[in-house]
Amino acid sequence: MFRPFVALVFSAVLFLPDHLRAQNYLIPSRFTESPSPPKPNYSDQNNWCALPHRVDEADQTPRGHQSVGIHAPADVFYVHPTLFADKPKTEFKWNQDVRDPELNRQVDEWPIRYQATAFNAAGRVYAPRYRQAHYSVFLTPHLDDKKKALDWAYADVEAAFDYFIQHYNQGRPFLLAGHSQGTLHLARLLKHRIIGTSLQQRLVVAYLPGMPIPADSLAGLPVCVDSTTTGCWTSWRTFRWGYQPKQAPNSSLDPVCVNPISWVYEDSGPGDSVQAYVARRHHKGAVVKPFGRIYPRRCDAAHYRGILWVHRPRFPGSFLIRSPNYHSGDINLFYMDIRHNAVLRVQQFTGGMTP
Repeated sequence: MFRPFVALVFSAVLFLPDHLRAQNYLIPSRFTESPSPPKPNYSDQNNWCALPHRVDEADQTPRGHQSVGIHAPADVFYVHPTLFADKPKTEFKWNQDVRDPELNRQVDEWPIRYQATAFNAAGRVYAPRYRQAHYSVFLTPHLDDKKKALDWAYADVEAAFDYFIQHYNQGRPFLLAGHSQGTLHLARLLKHRIIGTSLQQRLVVAYLPGMPIPADSLAGLPVCVDSTTTGCWTSWRTFRWGYQPKQAPNSSLDPVCVNPISWVYEDSGPGDSVQAYVARRHHKGAVVKPFGRIYPRRCDAAHYRGILWVHRPRFPGSFLIRSPNYHSGDINLFYMDIRHNAVLRVQQFTGGMTP
């Protein structure tokens, strides 16, 4: 885990990390000892971080670029990562109260601005607030507490998606995009609401970075094998070149790792082989703090045993990054690569339709 100083330094050059901003705080009480925060009503626009018909952080774009606007041919349903990580300040310990103005501000200013905006050239962005599980779910030895808190969070994501489909989407193609905890919920959403239903025919692509997802865990939905495949999903987890994270006790399965510069997917090879290497000259660009400037040709990338390896990225302040875990940069290290790819897949899916 990161020490607090390292977390602050890391956030100074990327966007504010999700769990890295906390001091590994573990809630001392059990899940059943915490009351449930009120369930959000998604007909209330206050329960959305981003909606395309209003001005919000999801409208921001890097310098020289524009969002696609309300007449886009596709929609984006984005789910943010964990920012509920400090010691809770209210009686709601295990799941966020979506009425918390300070935490909502942090969600809007960080993942909405630095992640959700990567997709606003491809479609209209919808991003719900939800009762995100506290970061303690990734630390607690009590698996029943973890499950219950994540179940609450997922129930909100599912309800928001259902509302999005029924009231906003109007039968249009859509993309799914998330990170970290958001990725967990979207993978579950795919299994419970999309795969094997008529909605699957409208799914352009699902971007699921930041969590290990085995290839066979989304049966019925293929992994994207190149930059133009549609009706598929893609995932990666970013680490400094040469670092091998400790595996969880039950992680014998091989997680999917797609190179987010080339978008090439290769199954893990034998032994210690490095696969799908792409040099820095092909990198379209990172977007880091402060938001707006693009830093192209700063990252290389390769697939190694289910993770993405990159050499230390090069941009102002990057020499301060000491941790080998680049989790908080999974999206904004490859911001422009993702932005271009999302547009390309929508064009492929819609036959080149433009707004």
